[in-house]
Amino acid sequence: MRVAFVSMETTDHRDTEGNRRLERVARHLAEAGHDVSMYCARWWDSDQRTFEPERITYRAVTTTPSPVAFATRLPVRLARDPPDVIHASPCPSGGVIAAGIGGTLTRAPVLVDWFGDEDLDGARPANRAARSPDCVVTPSELVRTRVRERGASGDRTRIIPESIDMDQVRATEPADTVDVAFAHPLDDSANVESLLLGLAELREKDWSAKIIGDGPHRADYERQVSDLRIDDRVEFVGACDREERISIYRGAHVFVQTAYREYFATELLWALACGCIGIVEYQAESSAHELIEQRDRSFRVTSTQQMARAIVEAGEFDHEIIDESLAKYDHDAVRSHYLDHYRRLIDDHGVL
Repeated sequence: MRVAFVSMETTDHRDTEGNRRLERVARHLAEAGHDVSMYCARWWDSDQRTFEPERITYRAVTTTPSPVAFATRLPVRLARDPPDVIHASPCPSGGVIAAGIGGTLTRAPVLVDWFGDEDLDGARPANRAARSPDCVVTPSELVRTRVRERGASGDRTRIIPESIDMDQVRATEPADTVDVAFAHPLDDSANVESLLLGLAELREKDWSAKIIGDGPHRADYERQVSDLRIDDRVEFVGACDREERISIYRGAHVFVQTAYREYFATELLWALACGCIGIVEYQAESSAHELIEQRDRSFRVTSTQQMARAIVEAGEFDHEIIDESLAKYDHDAVRSHYLDHYRRLIDDHGVL
């Protein structure tokens, strides 16, 4: 299948979760043998209009990120090499409209992948970007609701979650046992305080915790741990790569999710796949609770006291190092979801 990805900015311009998701989907499709192109602003050093570092062909629509120029030139660029389906980012909004024009020229349907962290250019253009494509895909019900509030119809919106590598989970050796794990960049959204206060409530009990992540508030959290007199049992281990994180999760009994904002709680998903019991503090701007709604080995909390009780009650569950039921989130399974949507959209367009 010929798939044209449209994203003016790539992770080489701006490293966001939404951009990483778009490029990961493109890479997985290319690895499966599909013909994948990425229409973007040029980010490579040469003056060539195309660049093929691996299996993906990057096609420069503009030399620098310029929303107006990008939207103006995109339809013609798409028409030069007609795809079967167009897979676009919602940012810039004009790029979605231009992708629609390109789709009309090439008889290709347009799917917009709306992660939630996009820097949208005004309410009215963003609303048009939500209403105009053949389908809008979001990672969670939280984001889907927001897209529908912008005018996208229910029958044109779908949820496709983030994906994980179950083979890597199976192959990674567990680290030393730890009672509680936490992972998030230590920024304004982390809200590690909720976990630390909950742990302080259990000061008289025997437990250990690891905090994964780095960021501008790390020193503040380390001071708080010291002030709470639990610094001998809380270890800050830094950002850690994926293999290190999986190893820690497989050794951990509980994973605690407290962040204020999560369009999709990816680290929670990895931890659940590694057998962790999930404890999620409900936040209005987070979709994390969606991952545990149907799970027995999980707790949803709204206060420090509930957090402490959940950590204690989690001790009644057996320690596990993998949950095979979450293979439905494996990279291959999620790629199949995208392909199913592509085929449905193509069929609806009457294109063979």
